[in-house]
This record gives sequence, structure tokens and C-alpha cells, in this order.
Amino acid sequence: MGIDITAHHVKKGNRTAPKSEDPYLLLLVKLYRFLARRTDAGFNKVILHRLFLSKTNRPPLSLSRITKETSNTPDLASKIIVQVGTVTDDIRLTKVPKLTIAALRFTRAARERILNAGGEAITLDQLALRAPVGANTVLLRGQRTAREANKHFGMGPHKHKKPYTISKGRKFEQGRGRRKSRGFKV
Repeated sequence: MGIDITAHHVKKGNRTAPKSEDPYLLLLVKLYRFLARRTDAGFNKVILHRLFLSKTNRPPLSLSRITKETSNTPDLASKIIVQVGTVTDDIRLTKVPKLTIAALRFTRAARERILNAGGEAITLDQLALRAPVGANTVLLRGQRTAREANKHFGMGPHKHKKPYTISKGRKFEQGRGRRKSRGFKV
């Protein structure tokens, strides 16, 4: 068969286990690894893969984003919203609808608001008991590029990216890229 010269000794980039040593996360991985293997549902494979991801690849999801994304979902009362990550509160949302949400974590305020609205905040192992193949679930995830750090990525001439400056005053990189005396001229 021969050896693939270009990809010889090259590791696959995908994670096969989480980097974290959190015992509760490892138990969830054990549970969903079993479900992914023993059921035909792709849902469990997706959950398992998302449990492996780093924190930046598991962005948080606010209650307002959840309500916005699920506003057109038919028969939402009987469905469970699933987020492999943190569910956060949003004070701009005045009224929280009655929702059943399964997530890795809830902020204190988010959990309180969900419960006060008559909804449920459940863990992913409780979700495995209720929906072992992901039936009647809505799988959501947060926006990865919403981090402040993303605004700086790809900095350069004509890129309109946010420079790493201390301040926006007269002495701090004013006109960088416009004249030779200020870094470089385009």
C-alpha cells in the first residue's frame, strides 16, 4: 500500500477526548461516548464532539439569543433547548418565556430567571435520560467570533481591524498606516 509521504507522522487535528481533567466532564464524555456508539442518532455524536472542545470553541449563549433563535420553532413547549456550554443572562430581555434548557453550565442569574418563568434548567446527563436519541430537542450554539479578541485578528493595511493600542489619545498610534512617521505608510 505504501506510505503517505506528505502526511507521514502528521497527527489528526480533531480531539478525541477533552483536555480538561474535570471529573464531571469526563463522566459526561463516558456517557455520551456510550450513547454515540450504541445509538444511530447523530445527535449524540455532535454532543460528544462539542464536549471535547476548548472553552473558546464553546462560546456562551444568552437567554435573549435563545428566545430569538427559537421564536419560530413549532411546539416549543414540548421541546428541550440544548447548548453544550454556558447559558448566560441578558438584562435587555425583559420577559423570559417558559423554556426547558439543557446546558453544561448556567450563570446564577440565568438559572433564576428560567426557573422564575416556570421553565427548567437541566444538566446534560438529565437530558440523556429524557432524550437519549435527541428527539424533540433544539440544538444551539453561541457565536465563536463574538469574543473581543476576534476584532484584532488579521490586522494590517486596508484591513479595518482594531489595533492593540493603550488608548485613543493624540500620543497613541494616531494615523498608523497613513504616514511614514507613524509606523508605516500605505
